[in-house]
Amino acid sequence: MAGRIPEQFIDELLNRLDIVDVVGARVELRRAGSNLQALCPFHHEKSPSFTVSPSKQFYHCFGCGAHGNAIRFVMEYDRMDFRDAIEHLARHLGMELPKSAEDEAARELAPIYSVLSKASEQYQQWLRQHPGRQQAVDYLKGRGVSGEIAAEYGLGFAPAGRDHLLKALGNPALLLKAGLAGKTEDGRLYDRFRERVLFPIRDRRGRVIGFGGRVLGQGEPKYLNSPETPVFHKGKELYGLYECLQGGQRPSELVVVEGYMDVVALAQHGIRQAVATLGTATSTIQVERLFQVCPNVVFCFDGDRAGRAAAAKALDAALPSMRDGRQARFLFLPEGEDPDSLVRKEGADAFRERMRQARPLSEVFFEQFMDGVDLGSMDGRARLAERAAPGLNKLPPGIFREMMLARLAELAKVDVRRVESTLVAPAQPQPAAKPRAASLGTVRRGVRLAIGMLLRQPALAKLAPPPEAFGELDEPGVALFLEVLGAAQSAPELGTAALLERLKESPHEALLWRLVAQEDAAPAGDVEQEFRDTLQWLARLRDEKRLQYLDERLQQGLLSESELREWQDLLARKRPSPNRA
Repeated sequence: MAGRIPEQFIDELLNRLDIVDVVGARVELRRAGSNLQALCPFHHEKSPSFTVSPSKQFYHCFGCGAHGNAIRFVMEYDRMDFRDAIEHLARHLGMELPKSAEDEAARELAPIYSVLSKASEQYQQWLRQHPGRQQAVDYLKGRGVSGEIAAEYGLGFAPAGRDHLLKALGNPALLLKAGLAGKTEDGRLYDRFRERVLFPIRDRRGRVIGFGGRVLGQGEPKYLNSPETPVFHKGKELYGLYECLQGGQRPSELVVVEGYMDVVALAQHGIRQAVATLGTATSTIQVERLFQVCPNVVFCFDGDRAGRAAAAKALDAALPSMRDGRQARFLFLPEGEDPDSLVRKEGADAFRERMRQARPLSEVFFEQFMDGVDLGSMDGRARLAERAAPGLNKLPPGIFREMMLARLAELAKVDVRRVESTLVAPAQPQPAAKPRAASLGTVRRGVRLAIGMLLRQPALAKLAPPPEAFGELDEPGVALFLEVLGAAQSAPELGTAALLERLKESPHEALLWRLVAQEDAAPAGDVEQEFRDTLQWLARLRDEKRLQYLDERLQQGLLSESELREWQDLLARKRPSPNRA
């Protein structure tokens, strides 16, 4: 495993960084009051909605919802993973990572990345020069692929024969580990890819992590992928995503297709935002990666039975990722056509028009359950509700989920409250083990102000007892307040950006960024007194709930002597609760 970077190092890094310098080196910023503004680099817009706060050291886009600190900005803008962004920013400040953060796994994986890169170069060279390359060249020309696109996507050729790559690169044990070689039962090694057109699969950093190979001729399987290796996990990766991200700004929309050649053919016709799954059903991890790039995703499938089945799996995988602000649509092609054949037949403009007419997830979701359902009968409507409930249970909390529940209630002709209370389970955040995420509307104003105060001034946490002192409170937003309080008490010297970094795994993370971005959430007057008032209100709320519980125990005759003394004490100091709404 990678060496863990200590939180204290990350805190120090964020405290020494100036986000204005980090963002300003990449985006043109203009002063707007106490903040700075720019056109958002993460989505297309004509007027600036992207704000950088020097005082809070974070950015927030009120258009697409992108938010974060300097680390996240570098991750998203420069397309780095977390560790690389930390190392890049630390070097910029002349800081060295602690030895405890040295990455043994990275050193172990480096030879695998290296041999995969060399293999890709070798396959490309064979496509240009090998005596047996003509069939591969003819295949690509027949598909209309230009030399420019072939070079951009790194297309290559693996010649017929048992051990061409083994002889060219040597180190058979490493080739085996990288998935480039296989082994027979009697222990003999052979090239995994033979007599195929090769499509290198790259991660977001551009490193080759695996290959897809399309057979030349009538051999089987038609497409062969790299096996699972230490660097390649086909349920997590997307072919063509790296190439989609090379055009400067993020694409405004991504289209998910089924094959490597579909991606290449669409790029050949100027449609540069296509990616493909790697021979498996679309996974939720892949959908999350797509939405990290842009909020609009079109899933493109053949219109036949197999295509519909694949679409149903993709839709099911997308449901847990359908947070507010994201849009998924489905494009079904004429039977017998795929994106490769259709774009060559109709042209790019016609294909783009098909994409514009793609159907929304909400429509396709309910339609898939209509087969054999008579909405004119109670039995039919009950069957629809029963079929739809498991999928609706996968939706995260938010407006979209509420609208989907309302649509089911409309179709089933029942009250939406009945749907929520008897059919659909409470919304589960991702991952399910974490508490339900709050929304801004469900958090009482007093608690919301207290959270905002803590985020802006983490030192206020010193005024509060530990979170466990408030017991189990289910008041809207209280769990969120206690979560922030715990993080702030662990390091009260932190600034806003560093505190939010510690809360990045919270299911409420997006809400916290929106909350701290709202200037009008700050209370007027004495901040410390306002914060103390909230703590007092929470303590009284805790006491009221405990007293209610003890009252019930008393009525049942179950109260112990210690509980009786506690009940008497709580009753004696009970006071009217201040209104914090």
